[in-house]
Amino acid sequence: MPEILPPPTYVSPWMADEVADVVTLARTFFEREVTPNVERFAGQHQVDKETWLAAGAAGLLCISIPEEYGGGGGTFAHEAAVMWEQGRAADDAFGYSVHSSIVAHYLLNYGSEEQKQRWLPRMATGELVGAIAMTEPSTGSDLQRIRTTAKRDGDHYVINGSKTFITNSSHAGLVVIVARTGGEGAQGVSLIVAEVDGLEGFERGRVLQKIGQHGQDTRELSFTDMLVPVGNLLGDSEGQGFYQLMLQLPQERLAIAVGAVASAEKAVELAIAYSKEREAFGKPIGSFQTLRFTLAEVSTDVLAARTFLDYCIGLHVEGRLDAATASRAKYWTTDVQCDVIDRCLQVFGGYGYMLEYPIARMYAGARVQKIYGGTNEIMKELISRTL
Repeated sequence: MPEILPPPTYVSPWMADEVADVVTLARTFFEREVTPNVERFAGQHQVDKETWLAAGAAGLLCISIPEEYGGGGGTFAHEAAVMWEQGRAADDAFGYSVHSSIVAHYLLNYGSEEQKQRWLPRMATGELVGAIAMTEPSTGSDLQRIRTTAKRDGDHYVINGSKTFITNSSHAGLVVIVARTGGEGAQGVSLIVAEVDGLEGFERGRVLQKIGQHGQDTRELSFTDMLVPVGNLLGDSEGQGFYQLMLQLPQERLAIAVGAVASAEKAVELAIAYSKEREAFGKPIGSFQTLRFTLAEVSTDVLAARTFLDYCIGLHVEGRLDAATASRAKYWTTDVQCDVIDRCLQVFGGYGYMLEYPIARMYAGARVQKIYGGTNEIMKELISRTL
């Protein structure tokens, strides 16, 4: 009889060559700097400042920003490698993607040469942590309705308003603020960068008590007659903010998808391992057909999600990822993530409900993935407009 070979290990095509080295580097970083501190980070509702500096020293921050600005000179694939290993480490405390994949790219794409030289090198070292202030208490996915105002007064903008659900807000020294510089609607929105440490009129609000992601520093921010130099406007004129947001949101949504698939894949691995260790009625629970079928189904779901994600990453690296496809990736992979992790948690029985088990933290942390970056319902609305 012919030899039956084990199934091949799937390797994403974008993880080839030097990206594979980043995968290894990132895995080591999370194993050494993050995983041993999960409970402490959750208790203090933030990672340590030293975590950011360690990531910078390892060359993981701003890894797709050109070297002339202190970055790694890579592509989105290199960033995806870091986010992939973060998901595989079951970490949702370290606000890497907001800092490196979102804030840094607003500066790179819309900042002046002076702005890029001033801010990006310090972001690459971890000295300067970035946040983006979009969401407001009364405004969710509809960014055209923001109420935070930035009124010009001589050489400064006077900013008033409040934001909520802001990631990295405890450590952030640099905040990209979505503010209204003009009239109603999209044409009145601009992006203004504030260096907030010690800035009068800037206040970090209460730590928000979330269902999951307890180690992530999520707060409210408020601005009261806060003065920011006019030279901190992103773009060459006011009113470009909504357009800038729409161009950058596909990358944000793809970043969410990377974490979703990595986390789901890790959940399946944890469930398979537990099914072989745990016994019931004198035999491993993995020997029961209903559980075997569950594992067969979720492993297939994850492989399908990973191949779709790989397709989208390939498009993005080539500069061909459109907004509708990014929306598909965001909504579908996060739906898969939540479903797969829920079914994998069931394998653990009562222990799956205990926060000391990673699967429980993954379950709680996954739910928001279908909300931020634009709710999955909004993603479907955006897709439907292109059909």
